[in-house]
Amino acid sequence: MRFETSQNMRLGQHMKLAPRVIQSMEILQMSLTELEERIEQELSSNPTIEIKEVTADPEELPTHSEPGSGENTDDFSRLAEFESINPDAAENTNESGGLLDGRDRFDDYQPSAPSRRLEGERDGKMDAMAAAPAREASLGEQLRGQWGLVEVDEPLRRPGEIIIGFLDEDGYLRTPLETVIEKSPPGADGQPMSLDLLKRALSAVQLFLEPAGVAARDARECLLLQLDVLEDRMEWDSDEDRVQTLRVARVLVADHLDDLMQNRLPKIAEQEEMSLDQIKAGLGLLRRLSLAPARRLVNESAEIIIPDAIVEYDEEHDRYIAYLNDTRLPNLRINKEYAEMIRDRDVPKKDRDFLKTNIGNAQWLIEAVEQRRRTVQRVLNIVVDAQRDFFDYGPQAIKPLPMTQVAEQLWIHVATVSRAVADKHLVTPRGVVPLRRFFTGGTETASGEEISWEAIRAALQEVIDQEDKGKPLSDDALAKALVDRGIEIARRTVAKYRGQLGIPNARLRKQF
Repeated sequence: MRFETSQNMRLGQHMKLAPRVIQSMEILQMSLTELEERIEQELSSNPTIEIKEVTADPEELPTHSEPGSGENTDDFSRLAEFESINPDAAENTNESGGLLDGRDRFDDYQPSAPSRRLEGERDGKMDAMAAAPAREASLGEQLRGQWGLVEVDEPLRRPGEIIIGFLDEDGYLRTPLETVIEKSPPGADGQPMSLDLLKRALSAVQLFLEPAGVAARDARECLLLQLDVLEDRMEWDSDEDRVQTLRVARVLVADHLDDLMQNRLPKIAEQEEMSLDQIKAGLGLLRRLSLAPARRLVNESAEIIIPDAIVEYDEEHDRYIAYLNDTRLPNLRINKEYAEMIRDRDVPKKDRDFLKTNIGNAQWLIEAVEQRRRTVQRVLNIVVDAQRDFFDYGPQAIKPLPMTQVAEQLWIHVATVSRAVADKHLVTPRGVVPLRRFFTGGTETASGEEISWEAIRAALQEVIDQEDKGKPLSDDALAKALVDRGIEIARRTVAKYRGQLGIPNARLRKQF
């Protein structure tokens, strides 16, 4: 075998994205909440950036520019292309991306007010940082806090804490007790826990901790634990009603949980010699229970969506307008004193380099936020003009709007459009809607009109809502019902869209 080295030259073109361009793309893709967090992070770590207090002019409304305009200053992809083919441009920046000569960059900034602390005024930066929500206690922390207040025998204290440590996010103990013993450290006497002691501790955890059902080992045990608690906490019409309903509910969970999940109520009625009314009463009780009880501790309320933009109807001009909901974002600026210090030769070079780096970071963030605002606004203008029927008539009137079409109208790259609509929501006359929902392909109806896939899903939802629940439509029947509306799609497409809408099949939709 022979080894040798050689040198050769290869000519080629490679496109590289500058770090600043990559970060600008990330800013564009952020939702309003994420952008607020990013700004708060910069405010807390960068001393050269500050909040500029301004008074908003209520008469200053956002402009509705023509969607076909040739402006392309906010095209991140073109900016990336420029930097990749102009490597000399990088020589004009420092390591952080800020210009080496800060003179032209900061002369336009208004001087900052005198020290707020000396005047006794509030510091806007500190207010923004203090507004961050406190960290929510984890499931384990909350359960251990409850366990610490429970009066149990001292030998059960430590095994109970160990069991809590093995619970998953739903509150289940899915690890076998034998495995819990193997993975747990020995006690003070150097001996491992006994299985009997661990079982006693598990019973205590299941009995005393809230919500009921925590530390169950499967869905069946979880529901039965909740039924035990529900018996004492519910108000019943009579003792007979309480006994009968609880008996049916326990039978359904203990012996027919699989049949219940498959909606085989007649089968259960035949095997248990019960009436359908009795089974429905027990099923109604089970609907009060949860298969993931521990989530009540960490997810009691639904996630709050802060819309990035608002769409309103302009009666005077008979059109819809969209404007950004960015009043939540602070007005940022570079601190004038720090900007002047980087040109002061009396300041040590180490300090000037530190300030120059941070000022470059701050200036980039300010420009990236403004660039994001312009790009999202222009995309919104296109959406509002193209999807007026949606705002007037609802989801079934939404039209196909490929991202490539929007990119061509704005003279930007399709990837820029994709990032501009990612994780963003609009407040519209039709409710809060994800911005990406308006970008969809479609097909033609029997009459030759274009219809989007989103509109087809809305039509499918309407057909299912109007069906006879005693005789729900199969997927084939749903496809035929859509054909009657001029929409021709295959049965497998109906099944796909039904799954996307979270609608079960006909057997599970049947009501007895």
